[in-house]
Amino acid sequence: MQQRALGRTGRSVSAIGLGTWQLGADWGAVTEEDAIAVLAASVDEGVTLFDTADVYGDGRSESIIGRFLAARPGHGITVATKMGRRLAQEPENYTPENFRAWTDRSRANLGVDTLDLVQLHCPPTAVIEDDATYDALDALVADGAIAAYGVSVETTAQALAAIARPNVTNVQIIFNPFRLKPLDDLLPAAEAAGVAIFARVPLASGLLSGKYTATTTFAADDHRTYNRHGEAFDRGETFSGVDFETGVAAAQELADAVPDGVSLPAATLAWIASRPGVTSVIPGARNVRQAESNAAAAALLEGGFDLAAFDRAVHDVYDRDLRAAIHPHW
Repeated sequence: MQQRALGRTGRSVSAIGLGTWQLGADWGAVTEEDAIAVLAASVDEGVTLFDTADVYGDGRSESIIGRFLAARPGHGITVATKMGRRLAQEPENYTPENFRAWTDRSRANLGVDTLDLVQLHCPPTAVIEDDATYDALDALVADGAIAAYGVSVETTAQALAAIARPNVTNVQIIFNPFRLKPLDDLLPAAEAAGVAIFARVPLASGLLSGKYTATTTFAADDHRTYNRHGEAFDRGETFSGVDFETGVAAAQELADAVPDGVSLPAATLAWIASRPGVTSVIPGARNVRQAESNAAAAALLEGGFDLAAFDRAVHDVYDRDLRAAIHPHW
């Protein structure tokens, strides 16, 4: 597993990390036993980055990770959590007092004195552009509550505003074969600034697993049911904002372009991780098989797979089938 520099922190994180939204809620039920097994399988495969948030299962994801890591002293895992969605996402709620309360809660959930990395969780643009935001985050670093901070964003414009800040460690953004806009300006700018990029929703909420058909359904408590059109939060977080049927057809085209012996999700994760400027890709996993499959994609970065050919297929499908379907503000 490749290990890559985490911005200017002096830490390194794996090219394929693990997103843990599914260990909290919104993807259907995952038992704590299964969650621990996913974490263990990921670590065994060389994963050194867990991405979580204080609202995933109202802290359940953080707490499970905390218990898992407490049993593995010297684990070498970087835990990136997020804050800012425990209240309405309105600029007036992003105060130093709330930052302190949110980070204190995450520290308790994770069982640590200092959080490795805290990311603002898709805040309003006004918060990203406000000097006071970074003053408050710098104060938390100075106090030892957090070691570093970054911003999770919805748009490339927000990302560019964040990386202009001198102490931002990373930006997290949706990036996959259905969402190519970060390739244009963001990835080169982040690389030049020494800011890490975490690519989230890399498999487009499972569309790029290649296993769905137009008739596939999901549980009522799964965001792929209740947020398909952005009813609960930003539409881009579900299927990358692509119409489900359009995405299923596009995924099939990409699957047809992958050679025998290579799965579409592995090809997708390797392609994302191979793009200059990407530090880590953070797919989720609900079971050990998925965790092992995700991590195994790292082997494709070392050769034996024609990434250039897959890149051509990605751009062909995107330009022909998806460009017009993506909401312009992303």
